[in-house]
Amino acid sequence: MQTAILKDQNDRVDGIDKVMGRAKYFAEYNLPGLTYGVLVTSTITKGKISSFDTRAAEKAPGVISVISHLNKPSAPAYEQDGGPAMKIFYTDKIFFNGQPIAIVVANTFERATYAASLVKVGYEKEDFNTDFEKAVSNTKAKKLQGQPDYKRGTENAYKTAEVKIEANYHLPIETHNPMELHGIIADWRPNNQLTVYAKTQGVKATQGAIANVFKIPVENIQVNSEFVGGGFGMALRTWPLEIATVMASKHIARPVKVVITRMQMFTMVGNRPAAIQTIGLGAKKDGTLTGITHRAFGETSAYENFTEGVVNMAKFMYQCDHVNTQYTVVPVDLGVPIWMRGPGEATGAFALESAIDEMAHALDMDPLEFRIKNDPEKDQQRNKPFSDKNIKEAYRVGAEKIGWSERKNKPGSLVNGQWKTGFGVSIGVFNANRGRASLKAILKSDGTLLMQSATSDIGPGTGTGMSLIASRILSIPVEKIKFELGDSSLPPAPSQGGSATLSTVGSAVNDACVSLKSTIAELAANSNMDATANFVDVLKKNNLPSIEVTKQSQAGKERDEYSMYSFSIHFVKVKVHSLTGVVKVDKIVSVGDSGTIVSPKTARSQMVGGAVGGVGMALTEESVIDHRYGRYINNNFADYHVPVNADIPEIEVHFINKPDPYINPMGAKGMGEIALIGFSAAVANAVFNATGKRIRTLPITPDKILTSS
Repeated sequence: MQTAILKDQNDRVDGIDKVMGRAKYFAEYNLPGLTYGVLVTSTITKGKISSFDTRAAEKAPGVISVISHLNKPSAPAYEQDGGPAMKIFYTDKIFFNGQPIAIVVANTFERATYAASLVKVGYEKEDFNTDFEKAVSNTKAKKLQGQPDYKRGTENAYKTAEVKIEANYHLPIETHNPMELHGIIADWRPNNQLTVYAKTQGVKATQGAIANVFKIPVENIQVNSEFVGGGFGMALRTWPLEIATVMASKHIARPVKVVITRMQMFTMVGNRPAAIQTIGLGAKKDGTLTGITHRAFGETSAYENFTEGVVNMAKFMYQCDHVNTQYTVVPVDLGVPIWMRGPGEATGAFALESAIDEMAHALDMDPLEFRIKNDPEKDQQRNKPFSDKNIKEAYRVGAEKIGWSERKNKPGSLVNGQWKTGFGVSIGVFNANRGRASLKAILKSDGTLLMQSATSDIGPGTGTGMSLIASRILSIPVEKIKFELGDSSLPPAPSQGGSATLSTVGSAVNDACVSLKSTIAELAANSNMDATANFVDVLKKNNLPSIEVTKQSQAGKERDEYSMYSFSIHFVKVKVHSLTGVVKVDKIVSVGDSGTIVSPKTARSQMVGGAVGGVGMALTEESVIDHRYGRYINNNFADYHVPVNADIPEIEVHFINKPDPYINPMGAKGMGEIALIGFSAAVANAVFNATGKRIRTLPITPDKILTSS
């Protein structure tokens, strides 16, 4: 369990365990009788399986079983109508290239890998399409409503404005590439008892998903996931490969471990879907926005529909009486997408914030001045006041720190030899959510506090934040606090996603600690002790080894009265080489407006991580498919380019650090998503300011700069 062992309260409580190698991730557990599974995947993109020859694989050394749709174990949810869209091993249909179609289990990983190569599969191929842009332009291609159309005022009002712009923006598929590969260890025991060690952002969600497929009580399933080596959203669902592993363990009555390959990370655990967006903006000559239209096409799979909040930001981020949005999803023959950090809003913000910059240029206004002029006083979409919003202050802080006064409104004005310098700015915004969570807190007479909740930590420092909240309420040193998580037997908490964990679980920590403090005060009074007496003395005086409380916390009616969001402002300075088109990000300043900052060091890490991811989104990341075969061709770290240390410049992070008076007892709002949302637009806007070339298709690579007008 994660233990606080630090002196500096700003440090991570699990930091020493991680750097010393003591933090144990799912694949590092070694159960008695452990076996190894390797997935056999389809080599066609669409069709059906016509034959399966597993004889050679079954005879290979060390092989225990080969499981497919021909001999699968019982999974009641798959045998009923409805249920999961991808019924692993319960169909002979192929929906995408790289789909799991069998699992080979052996006594070593190497033997399982070799035996998997011996499985021979015959197919009946069907025509397919993996080209999203082709599907969007094809009027006959299937298209689905991703979100109801939204209209405020007059539709397409921008078309009659004094000044108007209209542009299309293209984003490619991006693939989650955390250091830790995805997978699971499943141990199905007699009487339908199951223990799993999983890479998951929610142990309770994984527990529920498995229980639903196999129709066994959730109490029979123990899920463990204390440490996660990067999630980004991909671990927010239980994937077919995990169900296949559970099936295999059930089939052979032994524990089975599956860790997928880097190549399989591109096909089995989702991605940020491609998108094509059209933004139309209209304004008066004085810079007042008069019309916003945001239309988006997003990618989904042919077998399961996926939607996200691509057009959400356009509905409320700027003061404008005439706004309309439309979001359509288009199925292609690829694996289903999933939320990726800044889900939907990161995609939409690139288009909207680039268009805002384009309009400022058309008006010959400073883009910061244009944003400030159109900053809304209330949420027009919901017709509610914001619970807390300090964007104008964030603008001022960021502009000063980046040196915005050096920026020239005329693109290409700052030149030093062959390098052109430009400045860009953009906004990030995401719902400030608070869910329901429970927490058990045990205050002990030895001076320690134990807290338990079935939440997760995919990297932001959950245990650190919770320990700091408790420390400040109970005046206990952080090194005497232990926060246990990642265990489905603990009091329930939601999955870690949507920037809501600190707000949700932190509120339960607050309530439990306030209750403990009240109990200590009552015990002190009953014992004729001073009200400020140390809790250790109070417990000993009352001959109590400990006191315990379990609290459930959830939001009240605040959201009915206020619109709650976290905000960020990203400032970027770039240098662009005039001969090669190479872009270097020279300086980054990100300002977070997300309420009280509970843990400054881990909060800064979140913003830095978002900036790094934003550099990748803006300049390097793109999953490329050979549409002749429906296969990814850069499904590795050599060809899928992520930022490295040399790509990342000086990063300054600043926080407004004013409590939101309504969202939760701490006044704290999430920041994991706003760290990335909008950042790519700041880079694109800076490139335009440096070169006069507007790049509307990510990533911004040298060839696009050299060939654009």
